[in-house]
Amino acid sequence: MMKSTQSKDGTTLAYDVYGSGPALIYVTGASCYRSFKPIVQDAKVFATSFTVYNYDRRGRGDSGNTLPYSLEREIEDIEAMIDASGGTAYVYGHSSGAVLALEAALRLGDKVQKVAMYDASYVHDEKEKAEYQQLSQIVQELLDDGNHAEAMRTFLKGIGMPRVFVWLLPLFPGWQKMKALAPTLAYDIALTQDLAPVERAAKVTVPALIGVGEKSPTGLHDVARQLADAIPNAKYSQLTGQNHMVSAKKLLPLLSEFFR
Repeated sequence: MMKSTQSKDGTTLAYDVYGSGPALIYVTGASCYRSFKPIVQDAKVFATSFTVYNYDRRGRGDSGNTLPYSLEREIEDIEAMIDASGGTAYVYGHSSGAVLALEAALRLGDKVQKVAMYDASYVHDEKEKAEYQQLSQIVQELLDDGNHAEAMRTFLKGIGMPRVFVWLLPLFPGWQKMKALAPTLAYDIALTQDLAPVERAAKVTVPALIGVGEKSPTGLHDVARQLADAIPNAKYSQLTGQNHMVSAKKLLPLLSEFFR
């Protein structure tokens, strides 16, 4: 049954709870929402070891979308989810969600007990930053024109999704909901358009797990290494055979060992 809570600015956050055990806040990446089948499957796998709080980030699914958007509001959302879970929790973020997980560790003090990040999707060098800026401008123009379908396809191709997969997306059952998420691409781009904040990451005081897929893009390997080198209590792990769309079953043993 869907539950809800309110963020500091009054935004309603919708969430589901799975499993039992220590509280784990699951922070998803771009084009994802809590009832998206792969996300539900992940949450149920994680729920074999944790009480998983799977929420719709603002602007997605059943959550509100108070404007203007900012990183700070998303961190307040994570804080509201931690409060709903009992006041302290582990935080796991994937892709742009990993960026938010890092910021939560920096900003929320001892409410975050430990933090895990998989394929944190910052740009890894100045060349990629310039290319990403061009992609951002194209996506924003499409959003401004109300062309949400093309904005989503352009973004996914731009970040390296196979063109055949992107071409087939409109045939998938979840395409209409995915297309409706297109305006939130601007949020994810805002989170990931800069280099990894290594100087600030050095101020993380809680234990941190930095995961990356063996088959993930080279740039994400560079970012993972940058963060692992910067964060004092960091554990670095490369998941054999995994790409950006990591298998929850492969990830769970790593999360269980690290968090518990």
